[in-house]
Amino acid sequence: MVVFACEQTDMTRTFEGPYFVRFTDTTLAYKESYSKPIAVEVHNVGPQLDQPITITYTITGSAREGKEYTIVGTKGTVVIPAKKSTGAISVQLINNANNILDSQTLTFTLTGVQPSNLQVGFGKDNVIGKSLTLTIQDDCLLGGNYTGSGRVGTQTYTASDPQITSSDCKSYLLSNWNIGLSNFVVVGNSTLFGFNAEKPTLTFIDNGDNSLTIPTQTNADLGSNGSLSGTGAWNPRNRQITLNLQAKVRIQMVRDTVTTYRDTTLLFTQTYTPQ
Repeated sequence: MVVFACEQTDMTRTFEGPYFVRFTDTTLAYKESYSKPIAVEVHNVGPQLDQPITITYTITGSAREGKEYTIVGTKGTVVIPAKKSTGAISVQLINNANNILDSQTLTFTLTGVQPSNLQVGFGKDNVIGKSLTLTIQDDCLLGGNYTGSGRVGTQTYTASDPQITSSDCKSYLLSNWNIGLSNFVVVGNSTLFGFNAEKPTLTFIDNGDNSLTIPTQTNADLGSNGSLSGTGAWNPRNRQITLNLQAKVRIQMVRDTVTTYRDTTLLFTQTYTPQ
């Protein structure tokens, strides 16, 4: 039998620093059409302090300030508030979509920290956590996040989560476009119909002259007999998209407790405003 012995100091040893600050991530990537401020987070790897932690940083890379991005707040300085563990550099992207699919980068590098008993980064030469690269991906002209609105019967509906994507800047995919159509709508006296599509996708084509074409397409969510088609337009001034949709669906008719089914065509217009 072999017995190992350790000194008491080894058994009870705890980490005593030095504590440091670092970027929470090492890389981030967003499409230029992303409209909300991006939080590039810095955190304190150590106990929360009773005083603010002020960290300085530099920015390098191919992205151009004022063209592809802006820094919200004081450029070059990020603060972790007292009794907090994190702070953030706020980056606002500028959507200059021009159907040229490329990317630009921003590299943030931490250069100093106060109070001085903290250090920047850790590991050999303190390089771990010291830098973060944000990639700004070019988007197609009509790509991005939108707020949608539409009218069904006498009711107006809105949705805040539609998204438009494309890989070739000609054929676009609209997701979460079904605004209000999953609701029951009154037709005549005591006649109700339901539109079964929950959140189908829709494909449309940019014709290159501010007009859009919605080719005839089917979707399982529309039912076995359902199809979509139509036309649309893009307003280059406000980047707003208008879709004139024609949906062929099978509706359920309820009258005096008698249920019947009928194929019908619904015509409706939806508007999408970039966020």
